[in-house]
Amino acid sequence: MTETAPRPTLEAVAARAGVSRATVSRVVNGGDGVREPLVERVRAAVEELGYVPNQAARSLVTRRHDAIAVVVAEPETRVFADPFFARQLRGISKELTAHDNQLVLLLTEGRDDHARVGRYLAGGHVDGALVFSLHLDDPLPALIQHAGIPTVFGGRPGWSGDQRGVVYVDTDNRGGARDAVRHLVGLGRTRIAHITGALDQTSAVDRLDGYRDVMVDADPRLIVEGDFTPGGGERAMRELLELCPDLDAVFAANDLTAAGALRVLRESGRRVPDDVAVVGFDDMLPVADQTEPPLTTVRQDIEEMGRLMARLLLRGLDRRTGEQVGGAPSNVVLPTTLIRRASA
Repeated sequence: MTETAPRPTLEAVAARAGVSRATVSRVVNGGDGVREPLVERVRAAVEELGYVPNQAARSLVTRRHDAIAVVVAEPETRVFADPFFARQLRGISKELTAHDNQLVLLLTEGRDDHARVGRYLAGGHVDGALVFSLHLDDPLPALIQHAGIPTVFGGRPGWSGDQRGVVYVDTDNRGGARDAVRHLVGLGRTRIAHITGALDQTSAVDRLDGYRDVMVDADPRLIVEGDFTPGGGERAMRELLELCPDLDAVFAANDLTAAGALRVLRESGRRVPDDVAVVGFDDMLPVADQTEPPLTTVRQDIEEMGRLMARLLLRGLDRRTGEQVGGAPSNVVLPTTLIRRASA
């Protein structure tokens, strides 16, 4: 084992800067009341000595850990296979990094993991939580409420119980779905099917409602439930071709579902878009532009959703510690845009 040099102390920084220990502490911990020339001298001494604040001591002063839990209510096999999660995590990470906060990733494989996550959040390890991909019967909202930490959710809440004070960031899923189906209607398609997402998630329910807003009298057989995965898209597309072989368009709940549906249509000898037009949702690259043919889809800004979730949470934390003046964070619903490519 190699010996390491002793870490520079607060006292060493104070001696180098020619100020008191209390002045260094206020500068390092972001306090007020220090004249700018002294602030510059302290910062120069910190840089020169390579001083790193003791996080435990800093937390006593600031009441902050500078760590945020990101809870994804999905198993790791789904999280690391679906580019949606990578995009949202990238947006969150960029915002947290810009504010010198650490990201603590927590995934849930089953009910035992929910209890573990609840205990961790209640244990005082993090300042707040960002939670997304919740399912309607998920126990996480109750566990988070019990933990009593500030939280921002990704997606419109759909669980039962008191939702006062719940802050969330979502996409206009229903409006985006309407735009997708109206586009297919505008192409002259009349037998428009919908492969839903997992209907225990509000995004899938909202997209189904958007489809129904346009296809008011649609044949019930034209709606088949998927699960937001390529395999789910394949299974649903095979079922649709058996139930409604005369269908001439498909609105898929996301791009991965659409990619699975396109494979089945190609295998069945259906030409896209000549025989069957296909529209997805998300505009996840490289998925949407590497399907055959490239996918017409509804774009939502997934990375921006992550950024906004983190921004709202940090803003709320600043209000709690008196570091920022302003109103309470409010919910945000981002708009969508139809992106036309070759599939419809």
